Amino acid sequence: MRLQILAVGRLKSGPERDLVERYRARADALGRSSGFGGLTILELPEARARSAPERVAAEAAALLARSEASKLVVLDERAPSLTSTDFAERLRSWRDSGLSASFVIGGPDGLDEAVRRRADLPLSFGQLTLPHQIVRVLVAEQIYRALTIVAGHPYHRGEPGGE
Repeated sequence: MRLQILAVGRLKSGPERDLVERYRARADALGRSSGFGGLTILELPEARARSAPERVAAEAAALLARSEASKLVVLDERAPSLTSTDFAERLRSWRDSGLSASFVIGGPDGLDEAVRRRADLPLSFGQLTLPHQIVRVLVAEQIYRALTIVAGHPYHRGEPGGE
């Protein structure tokens, strides 16, 4: 199963990029032994259009063009959230069905409705507005966490009888 993060904007050097790279490397190493391919991160440039609606429309076209024939997980604060265990189960199911997954993080102006409508899994990390750099770290970490859950690795320590 191929996994990719599609993000609008470039993450500058610094602690956020370091954390994303750390979780990407961990996911790559663990994924190979459990039927998941490497985690690819693709940074798309922010659109240069004059208005916000034009920018999000241009970014949507670029994101959808790069999402391949994969399941689309769209990060959106208006979407429902999942437990890490439920998220891992979704990835396991897609892997077992021979599918890939693309995780979409929009730009500063948000996501176009075309991307939201295409989502196979709209997903939120809560209703708070988070910086895109932090969302990228959270996505990479949750992908790694999901892979550890699928592999039975002790990284994830959920509550007894629940998460």
